[in-house]
Amino acid sequence: MARTVKLAIVGCGGIGTGKHLPSLAKIPEVEVVAFCDLIEQRAVDAATKFGTSDARVYVDYKKLLAKETDIEVVHVCTPNRCHAPITIAALEAGHHVMCEKPMAKTYAEACDMLAAAKRTGRKLTIGYQGRQRPETQYLKKAIERGDLGEIYYAKALALRRRAVPTWGVFLNEYEQGGGPLIDIGTHALDLTLWEMNNYEPAYVVGTSYRKLADQRDAGNAWGEWDPKQFTVEDAAFGFLVMKNGATIVLESSWALNIANPIESACVLCGTKGGADMLDGLRFNSVDMGRQIITKPDFKAGGAAFYVGHGDGDPSYCEARQWIDAILGDTDPCVLPEQALCVTRILEGIYTSAKTGKPVYFD
Repeated sequence: MARTVKLAIVGCGGIGTGKHLPSLAKIPEVEVVAFCDLIEQRAVDAATKFGTSDARVYVDYKKLLAKETDIEVVHVCTPNRCHAPITIAALEAGHHVMCEKPMAKTYAEACDMLAAAKRTGRKLTIGYQGRQRPETQYLKKAIERGDLGEIYYAKALALRRRAVPTWGVFLNEYEQGGGPLIDIGTHALDLTLWEMNNYEPAYVVGTSYRKLADQRDAGNAWGEWDPKQFTVEDAAFGFLVMKNGATIVLESSWALNIANPIESACVLCGTKGGADMLDGLRFNSVDMGRQIITKPDFKAGGAAFYVGHGDGDPSYCEARQWIDAILGDTDPCVLPEQALCVTRILEGIYTSAKTGKPVYFD
């Protein structure tokens, strides 16, 4: 029988209780024994619902790390500003860490996280569950088989028409580091880089806008936002050139006058064919002199081509492969070096948008 993995969670807000804890609850090898949140009642409620009978509650992550010496894994589910210090402290305390996306608020902080993981020999992964969707896993296998050939142009899409998150600290630049680019653009960029297996950016040009944030009666999906609290962009875009010459266009928005919003999607164009997620997963190519489009059917049963296929929920699949990496001492799906590249590019887009100049990478 597999051994038990004792786990602690720091941050018991929406992402912790809505994604991480429900997924971990489905994994029999996991026991969540410690819960931490600045709002004690949230930690208490989470412990009652998801914890062991003797689960402990903390409001200070430093006290948790000092007292919970038998835990093996820490999940960090806090605002972006706190990702780096908590992750580094947990790694230094000898624990493996799953940190929510993005890796950090800044590239420098992300570098410190990676250095801590290497220094301590602990595993570090970042919560990009989009890689675990059935269609993204299928696309990855097709690319690895060579179906698209050399991928030299791509779009990373995270476009909402009117879906500004009005809870928590999403609108707070100090806490989060930005708006839709760092929130949902990060998912689209991670997915695109992963599918392309390309983590060597050359330079980026970026623009960001705060054009709709002061509007009232804006038809937002989650109710009206407070313009005074809206200190981040409502849309941001990047034009990225990779060292091998490939081009990636990143588009992100929470509020944009666009008729066909799409999120956590990519378009890939290669020398043998292309693929996109504009209407489900579609492949395009030429066969016997004719242009063709094919669509895999993900409603039908199929081969078990991704870990955790029996459940089908990307959040569960993410948690399952992460715990399997702990139990089997293997690499998790999302490597910290990959997530570091995502954060570096995002910061480059923000910097370019502020300066009006391209940002060149080394």
